[in-house]
Amino acid sequence: MAQTQPSARLYTVEEYQAFEATSPERHEFYRGDIMAMLGGTANHNELVLNCAAELRQTVRRRGCRVFTETVQLEVAEGIHYTYPDVMVTCHDKDVTAERIMRYPVLIIEVISPLTADRDWLWKLFRYQRLASLRHYLLISQQYQAVEWYYQTNESSEWQRELLTKPEEAIEIPELGARLLLADIYASLRIPLVTDDKAGG
Repeated sequence: MAQTQPSARLYTVEEYQAFEATSPERHEFYRGDIMAMLGGTANHNELVLNCAAELRQTVRRRGCRVFTETVQLEVAEGIHYTYPDVMVTCHDKDVTAERIMRYPVLIIEVISPLTADRDWLWKLFRYQRLASLRHYLLISQQYQAVEWYYQTNESSEWQRELLTKPEEAIEIPELGARLLLADIYASLRIPLVTDDKAGG
């Protein structure tokens, strides 16, 4: 999701949350700066909905919750608050929370050329500090490609996989969920990475 320039002055977290509670737009907060989160493309919206729909039935059976774009995540208390495109949480405190989530297992961001660097590097670095997070997906709008970062119980090191084939899938054992690349991009005319005609 694209963002505007940082705010002209620095805000406290309390000022930000009070402003956010009445604002028709969503804003990211980082160290006092407030940045408006602009609307996405039609493809962005459909990719978000496809992911949420695939996850929802499975994770609800486990007592987990799926959120899309309008529910806030506290990345670092008093420092960083944002709105992931999709997030799933199973923590008891999040299951009963009304507005701010703090313990996601899975975060998904749909990227574009404008947001790729921020989502891939800036947010990845900060999201990986969340103790609860096990999976971070970056979904391309340009090609059918998903960059999957994950952490296993056997290792504290983050692993990375790139999925580019429709039959490939993201396996999320913590949620008992499976996201097939073909389902993520269902009904969208987004070319395969392997398509020689892609990108002209």
